[in-house]
Amino acid sequence: MPLFHARKEPAMYYCCHYTSPIGRLTLASDGEALTGLWLEGQKFFAHNHAGPVEMYDLPVFRDATVWLDRYFAGNPVTPDDLPLKPDGTAFQQKVWDILKSIPYGQTVTYGQIAYFLDCPKASQAVGAAVGRNPVSIIIPCHRVVGAGGKLTGYAGGLTAKAWLLNHEGVVEINKSIFLTGIPL
Repeated sequence: MPLFHARKEPAMYYCCHYTSPIGRLTLASDGEALTGLWLEGQKFFAHNHAGPVEMYDLPVFRDATVWLDRYFAGNPVTPDDLPLKPDGTAFQQKVWDILKSIPYGQTVTYGQIAYFLDCPKASQAVGAAVGRNPVSIIIPCHRVVGAGGKLTGYAGGLTAKAWLLNHEGVVEINKSIFLTGIPL
């Protein structure tokens, strides 16, 4: 039995930047999948990554840039169009999978997601998982609103959240819900 364990070297990660209508975005990748997308100044920005290598010609960054161009041009796109690999707990992954299924231009509440996960009293835990989404915009955490359609909780700021929802044509929050049969 060894007296010590070999230290695992930190994985190499790459980044690039994208200029969007809501400001500069930072994209991160492990070289194959998109692992992060953050707005400048976003809460929970990838501080845990040391020494990123800036690289704009990775295929995943080219694909993400095309995706973002289409999105900001007003064309509905889905998260399934890109290889994504967000790092998080099992609960966070479940929440993020639900976020990926919220259609363009529609919203749900934190409570609805908790109910859908069969944890109706876990709205705050859902909110924490939504807030820790490392691939914002593409995994559409901006489509989650508070009870009664209240615009709350966006790590990139409420101004950006309102802009994204307006861009998607959300006029009346919570009028079209994808989780059928779930009380508002």
